[in-house]
Amino acid sequence: MRNTRIVAGICLAVGSLALVAPAAGAAAGPSGEQTIRITPAAATPGSRVTVTTGACGKETYGKGTSRAGGAFHLFAGDRAGVLVGVFDIPPGTRPGTDTVTVKCPPRTRITDTYRIVERAPSGGVDAGFGAPTDQGTQLAAGSVLLAAAAAGGVVRMRRRTAAAARS
Repeated sequence: MRNTRIVAGICLAVGSLALVAPAAGAAAGPSGEQTIRITPAAATPGSRVTVTTGACGKETYGKGTSRAGGAFHLFAGDRAGVLVGVFDIPPGTRPGTDTVTVKCPPRTRITDTYRIVERAPSGGVDAGFGAPTDQGTQLAAGSVLLAAAAAGGVVRMRRRTAAAARS
């Protein structure tokens, strides 16, 4: 019986590792970093977009273009072999998909896309909390409901007392 529990525990541990291993491999990305990373993946008009790539190898400079943001330059980032560039999305840009192309000498060219979404609402949302505009009506309605609930409780208690006295 004890051996069965130990074997079951070992099988659970090995099974969970088998499930986690493919996800860890997928997170590492393609070898050689022949991709560009665009952040944020969903940008709003008027915001700044950052483009990062390791595809340029030892180069310390690259050029990029965005249909929405125009041309921008990529310079050496914090890590060796990584270039970083930024551009702004103009305030009047319509929502949709934008394409970014990065070029590095001598003949490296990489393209990727990201989404431009409508500007998120700003400010608070009226959720029913805070100072109401018509406080008198709300207080009166609440008082009536509270009084009705209390009266119902009193009536029910009297019925129970009367039924208990009859028994």
